[in-house]
Amino acid sequence: MSCMRFSRGISITNKAARLVGARGFAIASGKGKKGPKGGANDAPKASLMSHEVKSTTVVGANILKDGTDPKIVPDSEYPDWLWRLLDKRPTLSELRRKDSESLPFEDLKRFVKLDNRARIEGNNAARAKN
Repeated sequence: MSCMRFSRGISITNKAARLVGARGFAIASGKGKKGPKGGANDAPKASLMSHEVKSTTVVGANILKDGTDPKIVPDSEYPDWLWRLLDKRPTLSELRRKDSESLPFEDLKRFVKLDNRARIEGNNAARAKN
């Protein structure tokens, strides 16, 4: 029975590899294929999508079985909170350095949430050690 070797030194039979769905690599012979000019063809190929694609729908965003992909609308028609999702928010250590009396309400909510999370993680870690 022939065996395939993997990078970790584990060897399994071809039949077992087919059952699991693992793929192996072909054994390279001494000679490689040559490109059309006689040398190895290592030059990167040009991208097939070099130009910008304009679309009117968000492809793949449909979650309903009988639904259609949503249409792209102008930026003014989206809610304001959507544009703030990727804004950088302060970390717990930054919030701890500030005075809690002067924090805006959103930062105070974030501080309480992150502080509770850190306390719970600390308690869980302490219990796991015992």
